[in-house]
Amino acid sequence: MKTKLGSPILRLGVGMLLPLMGCGGADVFELVGTVERKNLELAAPVSEVIVEIPVTRGQRVNAGEVVVRLDTAVAEAELRAGEAAIAAAEAWVAEQTTRFNRFNELRRRKIATPQDYDQAKRGRDEALAGLAERQARLAQATKRLEDLTIRSHAAGVVDQIPFEEGERVPTGGVVAVVQADLAPWVRVWIPARAVARISSEAWAEVEVEGLDEPCRGRLEDVAREPEFTPHYALTERESSHLVYQARILLEDAPPQLRPGLSARVRLILPEASSTSAPGPSGSPQAEVPVKPQTEPSPAQSSQPETDTP
Repeated sequence: MKTKLGSPILRLGVGMLLPLMGCGGADVFELVGTVERKNLELAAPVSEVIVEIPVTRGQRVNAGEVVVRLDTAVAEAELRAGEAAIAAAEAWVAEQTTRFNRFNELRRRKIATPQDYDQAKRGRDEALAGLAERQARLAQATKRLEDLTIRSHAAGVVDQIPFEEGERVPTGGVVAVVQADLAPWVRVWIPARAVARISSEAWAEVEVEGLDEPCRGRLEDVAREPEFTPHYALTERESSHLVYQARILLEDAPPQLRPGLSARVRLILPEASSTSAPGPSGSPQAEVPVKPQTEPSPAQSSQPETDTP
């Protein structure tokens, strides 16, 4: 069914991005968006089998709490090999250091040649370098072993667990998603004609579906690159206009607010006039041009008034 241009439904859709005049001459842009939260995607560092999932979906976790454990058999074997390599390198360093000290004493007594001394010194230095290399490899093996115990980086709620115990996850596969306990925000799209007037002082009134009272929002970020209006925020007026994706941070939203809810945002922009004078309360007031009054010329003032018959 086609909707005519003059129908109330289309007029409402067109007006969703039209500026309205607010208090003190400020413009109010009515936008639509969705509630978002910061999701922490916990990925597997290597392809391994899940041996334990100590949490469930919807469970609250603290920062550093274990979410998933992967099989550590291979990593533990690499760690033992690294420890054995360090033991061998330390023994080699001790032997080469003793040899260098002996040739150093012989050189002091003028018995050993400079070539023998340089060779002993080079052997000691190579042994020390080999030990440092094996110590670095042991640190890598230790880090790989620790990474197989996947922990949450922030406090929040476990939202998704895509795999089950016993399954092998690929390298980089997401094993859990945690919704962090940070302030939610609303993703909106601001018309290009209004971006030039946006500043960090812009605030918004946000009505979220399911909440009785509106939330106060603050403009946190605006994208640098424009894009075309998304299909679910598309209106006939804005169909060919560019918009900028923006983030409205909700300062007083309830902590249990879930992402994906629709929201209506009334973005308050500062007054367009930059030469307005402050009012009694400190808020800017728009200047009203006053038409100057013209005084009568002397010729007109000297003419006597005549009665109209």
